Amino acid sequence: MQFTGRATDLDHLTRQLHSVADGAAGTPGRAVVVTGRRRVGKSRLVQEFCDRSGTPYTVFQATRGRSPVAERAEFVEAARRLGSPGAELIHGLSAADWNQALRALAVATPDDRPSIAVLDEVPWLVEQDPEFEGALQTVWDRNLSHKPLLLILIGSDISVMEALGARDRPFFGRATKMTVDPLDVADVQTMTGLDAAAAIDARLITGGFPQILASWRHGMNRLDFLREATADPLSPLLIAGELSMLGEFPEGTRSRAVLRAIGSGERTFSTIAAQAGSKGELPAGTLNPLLKTLQDKRIVAADLPLSTTADTKNKRYRITDSYLRFWLAFLERGIPLVERGRGDLALTRIERSWTSWRGRAVEPLIRAALLRLLPDQNWPDTEEVGGWWNRNNNPEVDLIGTDRAPVAKAIHFIGSIKWLENHPFDRHDYDALARSVLAIPGTAADTPLVAVSRSGVTPDAPVQTWWGPDELVEAWRNS
Repeated sequence: MQFTGRATDLDHLTRQLHSVADGAAGTPGRAVVVTGRRRVGKSRLVQEFCDRSGTPYTVFQATRGRSPVAERAEFVEAARRLGSPGAELIHGLSAADWNQALRALAVATPDDRPSIAVLDEVPWLVEQDPEFEGALQTVWDRNLSHKPLLLILIGSDISVMEALGARDRPFFGRATKMTVDPLDVADVQTMTGLDAAAAIDARLITGGFPQILASWRHGMNRLDFLREATADPLSPLLIAGELSMLGEFPEGTRSRAVLRAIGSGERTFSTIAAQAGSKGELPAGTLNPLLKTLQDKRIVAADLPLSTTADTKNKRYRITDSYLRFWLAFLERGIPLVERGRGDLALTRIERSWTSWRGRAVEPLIRAALLRLLPDQNWPDTEEVGGWWNRNNNPEVDLIGTDRAPVAKAIHFIGSIKWLENHPFDRHDYDALARSVLAIPGTAADTPLVAVSRSGVTPDAPVQTWWGPDELVEAWRNS
C-alpha cells in the first residue's frame, strides 16, 4: 500500500533523530512514546520513517500472551540486527530478565553513529512482566541514554502508554510523547480524489484509517463504495471494526455493551445506563468506571455545554472515532446479512438513516476544522469552539465560539450546522438560530450569528460569517 500523508508525524520523528545525530540533547539518546488507536497506522508510520532515515535500525514486535522467556530471546536477536561490533557479543545470550535483555540492546547499539530501536506493542510487554518498566528506566539511565540511539516505544492502549510516562511511574520524564491520529480529511481527499463535501463523507465513514481508505478506489462515490463493501464479507470496512473491538473489548464485556449504547445514538448517562444493562438499568457504580476507562482510552469523549456559566450536569457522550461510530450504528448488525449474501439489505439500512447519522457525526469534525481556522481576521479572539444545550436539548446550538473553555469569559458567536445536499442554510434556519440566542448564558440580542453549510447560504439569511466544505478541508491542508 502506498504511503500517503503523515508529513507532520514524519517530520517530528526526523527532528528527534537529528537531535540524536547532533548531540543537541542533554544525553545522546532520545526516547519517543508513540501511541494512537489500534489500526491507525502507527507501525506503518514508524517503518516508513526508519526506511527513509538511512540509519541502522531494528524493530521488535511483541506478541500478546507469549512466554516472557521467548519474548526476551527474540528481543536479543532483534538487537543484533543493529550490526555494531558489539552485536556478536550477545549472540546466543539467554536473558534472564528484562534488565539483561535491554543491556544487550545497549551492547549492540553503535557508539559512533546514530541508530534506531523500535519496540512495538509495549503494553503487551508491561502485561507480561510487571518488572519491564523498572528495567527500562534503569537500563535507559545507565546505558541506553548514553548511546546515540533513538528509542521508539509503540502501543495501541493509550491509557497504558500514557501511564508509562506518568509522574509516579519509573520512566517519567524520559521520553517525549507523540500521538498518531487517523488521516485527516485533506489526506482523505488526496487518497480518494473526491470533492471537499464527498471527502468529508469518506472521512466520516472510514475514520481516516489507512487500511480502509486503501479500498476506496480513486474517484468512487460514497454509495458505490458502500455497495461494494457490503457485498464482500471480508471488506476492510466490515472487518476492521470487529478486529479493533476484539483487540480491546471481547464479546460479552460490559464495555462493549456501553459502546453499543453510545454507538446507537444514546448520549446521556441515564439513557446509556438503560440500554447497556442486560437486566434493567446498569448501576451508576458500574457505569461510571466503564465510562472513565473508555475516556482514558480516547474511545469515548464527554462534551459539556460551552457558555459563560459552568454546567457539569448536562454531559453528552459520543464515540470519538467516526468509523467505529459508523460500524456500531450500521455494520456490526449488518455483517450477518452480508455473510448470507444480502448486503443490499445492510446498504438499505445505512441509506435509510444516513442523513440523520451524518448530521450528528459531522459536528465534531466541523468544530475541529474551525479550531484550525480560528482565530482569524474576523474572529481575532476566538480560540474555542463548542456547542450548547440544556437538559431537554431545547434549544441545542451546534456552534459556540468563545475565548476559552470550559467556562468562557465572552461568547463571540453562535452558529448552526446545515449539512444537506441541495438544501442551503436559509431564512428559516436563520430565524431558528436567532430565537436561541437569549437562552444561552453570556449571549445578548446582538451576538453574531454564523453558519456552516454543505450547500451554501441563501441571500435572505444574513449570517455574519459562513463556512463551506472547501474551507473546512483547507483547514487541514494549510496547517
